[in-house]
Amino acid sequence: MKQEKLELLADFYEFTMSNGYFVKNNNDIAYFDIFFRKVPDGGGYAIVSGLEQVIDFIQNMKFDEEDIEYLRNQKIFSDEYLNYLKNFKFTGDLWAIPEGTVVFPNEPLITVRAPIVEAQLLETMLLTIINHQSLIATKTSRIVRAAKGIPVMEFGARRAHGVSAAIYGARAAIIGGAVRNILHINS
Repeated sequence: MKQEKLELLADFYEFTMSNGYFVKNNNDIAYFDIFFRKVPDGGGYAIVSGLEQVIDFIQNMKFDEEDIEYLRNQKIFSDEYLNYLKNFKFTGDLWAIPEGTVVFPNEPLITVRAPIVEAQLLETMLLTIINHQSLIATKTSRIVRAAKGIPVMEFGARRAHGVSAAIYGARAAIIGGAVRNILHINS
């Protein structure tokens, strides 16, 4: 699927904080983990999904002229920071649990290690991607388990919130155990 233009999909404070680190010449290396504290429905486990989209987002993260102009018009970002964003390239590291893996509360699903100026910009997108897809993969896994060997298909596109949600939701459902298609069903 073509990479959507999502670099500005972030809580605004992430840009103001990143700008502050940049202006103060803070080159500290930051670490942050993505994890969950409890399974909300008492199901005991979750299934990780969304890592492929996280990697794609990070590898293709670029701020174009329209993005820079929008930020410039906010009149709070330094020109040097905006120039930095114009030439942005993620230089950090990412460690992650493989997609489809069963995970439990308080277990790091992804760990990001990067200069703090860079790391600050990733939080919202990584949470958005991992939370949505892991939710679908987890629910699908539970349905497949309850079906006790009867193939389960996903039809999420019928009620998805947009094309991307439909595609990524279907992908997550397959990771969670839904079948890709059924050629023959015995009645």
